[in-house]
Amino acid sequence: MRRTAGLLLTLPLLLAVACSSSPKAAGPVTPSAASAAPTVPAPVGEASPMPTLSGGGFGSKATITIPEGQQPGGQFVVNTVSEGDRATVNKGDWVTVNYTARDWTTAKDLPSSYDANGKPQLYQAGSGQLVPALDQSVIGKKVGSRLLVVAPPAAAFGEQGSTQLGVNKGDTVVFVLDIMESLPPDSTLTGAMAEPAATMPQVKDNGKAPATITIPTGQAAPTDLQQAVLVKGEGKQVKSGQTLVVQYTGVLWANGQQFDASWTHGGAQAVQIGTGSVIEGWDKGLVGQNVGSRVLLVVPPALGYQDKAQGSVPANSTLVFVIDILEAV
Repeated sequence: MRRTAGLLLTLPLLLAVACSSSPKAAGPVTPSAASAAPTVPAPVGEASPMPTLSGGGFGSKATITIPEGQQPGGQFVVNTVSEGDRATVNKGDWVTVNYTARDWTTAKDLPSSYDANGKPQLYQAGSGQLVPALDQSVIGKKVGSRLLVVAPPAAAFGEQGSTQLGVNKGDTVVFVLDIMESLPPDSTLTGAMAEPAATMPQVKDNGKAPATITIPTGQAAPTDLQQAVLVKGEGKQVKSGQTLVVQYTGVLWANGQQFDASWTHGGAQAVQIGTGSVIEGWDKGLVGQNVGSRVLLVVPPALGYQDKAQGSVPANSTLVFVIDILEAV
């Protein structure tokens, strides 16, 4: 739940669309109608000439060798170096990708998620958040696959280039993509739920729909953050600064009215946790939990929207959330 109305968060994505070289380049900027993107050519499986790979395999940084003295053929190449055996990535899925990159035109290595300060990219496939080399290449591929992608300007950073990455306008860029995880937007947690204390709201799981949250009759709203783990996950522990993929339902303590849910935004959403990007109740209640957990939070006004109304949420409201932590990157 962001500090302002609506939850969807602009994530700090490095390989954003071509206009990411604006002064706000810490995160992606969606192209405006005034800067229409060039037509992206249909990808092919192979072309000539092609870069070669060495070094470690899937899950480790690749060494990309550019054919000496040869110019790229101009095709958008998506070549499966090794195929995974897990789920197929569909458009709209939340995908986690590790990558190595090199500028074919200048033969310079570009920042990699495998570098000391590098981070995997988490994004919705086919959403247009990232350059087509990442946005489109993963669709139809299996989790666990390594892809070699040759991206001409139209599939990389276009005629703008990327000041942030040191890519000049019109450069061809080579990526090696490792598809680590994929989550459909309608992903949910399964398993028996623990019963919260009788003084806390009760929860009914409705599958691929907002949870039903019932406020305890005659119970005064708490003044401190309350939390209960309804389903205990076995995944990694959530750390401050990570981006989470979550399903959630939010209701008002005062009347049990639902004011927000991920399902009303198309399904699972991504939020950055522990950095003040969301209300303090989420930062305090989710850091330290495990991926795969369903968490019930009762957030007093001081850790929510305080004395400011937000949309259908009145000022000084106590908020109740059921949150499924699907992934943390």
